[in-house]
Amino acid sequence: MADVEEVEVVVAHSRRVTLRVGDVFLKVDVDPAHADVEVRAMALAPIPTPAVLWREPPALAIAAVPGKALGVLGAPSTASPAAWAAAGAAIRKLHDAPLPPWPGPVLEDLAAELDRECAWLLANGVLPAEVVRRNREIAEAALRPWEPAFIHGDLQITHVFVDGDEVTGVIDWSEAAPGDALFDLATLTLGHEERLDDLLVGYGDAVDRDVIRGWWSLRGLTASRWLIEHGFDPDAPGCEFDVLRARMGEP
Repeated sequence: MADVEEVEVVVAHSRRVTLRVGDVFLKVDVDPAHADVEVRAMALAPIPTPAVLWREPPALAIAAVPGKALGVLGAPSTASPAAWAAAGAAIRKLHDAPLPPWPGPVLEDLAAELDRECAWLLANGVLPAEVVRRNREIAEAALRPWEPAFIHGDLQITHVFVDGDEVTGVIDWSEAAPGDALFDLATLTLGHEERLDDLLVGYGDAVDRDVIRGWWSLRGLTASRWLIEHGFDPDAPGCEFDVLRARMGEP
């Protein structure tokens, strides 16, 4: 690290800061439980993950993984169909692994959160009432009992790295838990719905696409307030609000 010329701010808000210093990512989180889960989950996951270099709460240092992210929210992914298929195969391997020994999301809590966040969106005029109502309706498909799988829990497109057509690492495991496998698939393809078919080539096509659509709507509705309150813009092109608006044109 003696040759480092700059420090890159990857994420910064009141609860967490992630910096890139050369080939090291330094994460500082006010909640030490997040780092606990991240370290334990990476040790259990049967797919490529970053190496943990050191930990001194509240800081965690991990090595950068080679390659580049599948893409970013708000722009078309330049990764090949084969890279997306490889990501699907890696996710399937994770979902088929033994469950991590800590609790995951509870269906009743998710339903209550959805009601609460929709009420906030309507009360504050953040989105047109019809957009909220229609997406709330679509989200119902996700609110059903599921067979728990080992899920990443925050499988955003920027968290899966590939080199050519090979997955080189999956990062940011602080939300890993037993949960709904289709939530991971929906999170990875949020704003990149056109790549779902490529993903399922590697994952397997025996999935309920209506449930994935439900998770697209549910995640957009429930994440918006957090994003706004932490300085992010869900109304940026291709981001959460565009995902919610896109559902209006579907039967």
